[in-house]
Amino acid sequence: TYAKKSFEKSDWRQRAGITFEGARVGDVAVYYTERRPAADEGPFLKEERRLIDAIAERLGFYLLQKRLKSMHETWTAAMDKAGDDSRSDWQVIMGFLRRTDHALLARITRKMINYLCWIGADGANGLLREYVAEDLTAPLDENRPAHKTKIQDVSTLAEKTFTVAAAHCNDEELVNNIRAWIEEEKASGLIETLESSHSTFSDVATALDRFKSSEVEENDLPAALQNSLRVSLLRRFFSDDLGFLELMKSQVEVADFRELMQYIVFPPNSYGRLGGKSTGLFTACTLLKKAEVHRDIFDQIKRPKTWYLSSDSLLEFIRHNKLGDIYDHKYHEIERIRQDYPQIVQIFKNSRFPPEMTNGLAVALDDFGDRPLIVRSSSLLEDQMGAAFSGKYKSLFVANQGSKKDRLDALQDAIAEVYASIFAPDPIEYRAERGLLDVHEEMAVMIQEVVGKRVGRYFLPAYAGVAFSCNEFRWSPRIERDDGLVRLVPGLGTRAVDRLSDDYPVLLAPGQPGLRVNVTPDEVVRYSPQKIDVINLESNSFETVGVAELLREAGDEYPEVRNLVSIVSDGQIRRPRGLEPNWGSDHVAVTFHGLIEDGEFVKKIKLLLDFLHEKTGYLIDIEFASDGEDCYLLQCRAQSAAPEFAPAPIPRDLPPDKVLFSANRYISNGRVPDITHIVYVDPERYGELSDLQDMKDVGRAVGKLNKILPKRQFILIG
Repeated sequence: TYAKKSFEKSDWRQRAGITFEGARVGDVAVYYTERRPAADEGPFLKEERRLIDAIAERLGFYLLQKRLKSMHETWTAAMDKAGDDSRSDWQVIMGFLRRTDHALLARITRKMINYLCWIGADGANGLLREYVAEDLTAPLDENRPAHKTKIQDVSTLAEKTFTVAAAHCNDEELVNNIRAWIEEEKASGLIETLESSHSTFSDVATALDRFKSSEVEENDLPAALQNSLRVSLLRRFFSDDLGFLELMKSQVEVADFRELMQYIVFPPNSYGRLGGKSTGLFTACTLLKKAEVHRDIFDQIKRPKTWYLSSDSLLEFIRHNKLGDIYDHKYHEIERIRQDYPQIVQIFKNSRFPPEMTNGLAVALDDFGDRPLIVRSSSLLEDQMGAAFSGKYKSLFVANQGSKKDRLDALQDAIAEVYASIFAPDPIEYRAERGLLDVHEEMAVMIQEVVGKRVGRYFLPAYAGVAFSCNEFRWSPRIERDDGLVRLVPGLGTRAVDRLSDDYPVLLAPGQPGLRVNVTPDEVVRYSPQKIDVINLESNSFETVGVAELLREAGDEYPEVRNLVSIVSDGQIRRPRGLEPNWGSDHVAVTFHGLIEDGEFVKKIKLLLDFLHEKTGYLIDIEFASDGEDCYLLQCRAQSAAPEFAPAPIPRDLPPDKVLFSANRYISNGRVPDITHIVYVDPERYGELSDLQDMKDVGRAVGKLNKILPKRQFILIG
C-alpha cells in the first residue's frame, strides 16, 4: 500500500483493479476528502474514470514486464550453465520450470502427452488414461453425452511423461518442442485479447506491445498458431471475408499490425474497423512488399503516409452531438432525402468532435506537417465485390496551411463533410437497390498526404490517374479486354476518376501502348487535357486552372514536364528538344508522349495490374499518382464485373426499321432484359430551349417517369 501518512478514507471513492495474469492482485483507489457536486460517477468525471483505469492497466503491465524480465534473466543464466551441466538442455529447461512456473510446467507436460500420443510412442496412451482417468481411444456414442471424468493434476505426471519422451525423441526434438510451447505461452495474451468479443482497439494495442516486449519470434511459433494470430488480426482490423483472410494470412506478420496501430485514431472502447478503402490499399501494398517477382519494379511503388479513423468514430461523433435521429433519414422518399441532405451537411460541419478524436487528429497533423491532405471515405460496405460504392461517398482535399488551430479546424470540417456523405441521396438509393438499406453502415476514414510538389503557388502531382485490369472501352479491334485501360491526367487525379463534359483524360491500353485513341494531330490536341486540378497554397483551396495558364506561369518548375507535353507546330506534334519549349510562345499540349514512349511507366502499370489480378483473383481498379520521381499507389479495389457486363449476342441482318440506334466503337458490354419503355429526350429540341425553367421542367418530367416506370426495365436516351 502506498499512501500519505495523513491520508484518511472517505465515502467519495473511485477504484480500479490491477490485473496480473488474469487475476485481480490489487487496486488503485482515489478519494475526495470533501464533498463535491455530483458528476458522471459520484463526484468523479468520466475522464477521471478513464485515467484511473489507464493507471491500473499500466501497473498490471509493469508487473508482467518485471516478471518476464526476471524469467528471462533466470532462463539465460540456466542456459549458460547448461554447458557445464551433465544433463541435456531439455532437462535444464524442465528444472528451470519446476523452480519458477508450476502452471507452465503443467501445460507443457499436457502438450507433451498429446505429442507422444500423436507420434504413437509406447506408453503414451497410458499417460493419457492416467491424466483423464478414462480411455479416450474408445469411440464416442453419437447421440449420448460422453462420460465426464475428473482431470488429474498433470504436473504430477511430468517426470513419467518426460521419461517416456526421452525414450522416443532425441534431445534436439525435445528442446525444439519445449521452446516452441514456451513461445506459444508468451503469445497467449495476444491470442486471448483477439479472441475476446469485448476487446477494444486500446486492448489490442496493449496486447501487441506486450507481444513485442516478450521477444517472441513469430516464425518460431507453430504454423497453426501463426495462422490463428494473423487471421484474428486481419478480422479485427479489416474484414471477415473468407477470400480476403485466405489470401492475406500467408502475407502478413504481427509486426505489420503493431506498426499500423500507431496511425489509427479511435474513440475510447472502440470496436471499429478500418473500412473498404483501407483494406484494399493494405492488401495491395502488402502483396507488393512480399512479391517474389519483379522486385526491381515493385520496390519503386510507394504508399503515401496515411492515418486512419476507425469506423465507429462516426458513431461516436453522432452520439457526442446527439444526432441519432438522422439515421431515420434513409427510410424517407428519395426526393425528401435530396431536399434534406444539404441541411445535414451543415449540421455535421457545425458539430463538435469528441476530445479524444480531436487530440488524435492533432497528433496526426504533427506527423503530416504542412503537407496538403486528402480525406477519403472508407466505409465498411465500400469497395466490396458486387457493391463497390465507387464515387458514392466523398473524398475532400485540404490545403493544410496556416496555424495548427486553423489546420485542425479545416481537417475536422472535411471529415465531418465526408461523414455526412453517408446520408447523401445517391449512396442511399444505391444501397436500397442492393438490399443494403437496413445494414447499419459505419464509415472509417483515411487521411493521406497528397502526392506532389509545389509549383509556383500551387501544389500538385506531376500526373495521376486510374487503371483497370479489364478494358471495356476498346477503340481498336487489336485491343483485348486484358490489355487494360489507363485514364491519365496532369495534376490531381480527380479529372481521371470523374468523367467530365468539358475536358478529357489521355486514354492508354497498357497491353497495347502503341494503339492510341486519337491519331491525327487535330484529334490529339482537341482531346488533350485542357484543365488541371490543383491545391492553391496561398488561398488554401482546391482549384481548377487552365493547363496553358499554369505552364506559362511556372512551366520549368513543373516536375517531369518535358515527358508530359508535346509541341504543336505547323499541324505537327513533336516532343520537346534541347531547351524547348518556350512557355511564353510555343503552343504545347499535354500528350504524355515522353512518359508512354519511354516504356517504364507502361511496364510498371501493366505488371502491377497483372500481379494484383493474379494474386487476388479479381479484376483490379487502382488509383495512382507521381510526384515526378516516385510512383505512389493511392487506392486498390475490385473492378466491377457483374454478370450483366458479359457479352450479349447481337442479331445480324436486322431490317432498318427495327434498329433504334447503332454504334461501332466505344460501346461496352451490357444486357438489360425485359425492356418495357424508352424515354427519349430529343437533343435538338432540348438544345433549342433558351429558358432555364423549361430545361428544369424537362428534368422534373424525367424524374417523375423515373418513379413511375418499372425499375431496370426502361431505357433513358438523351
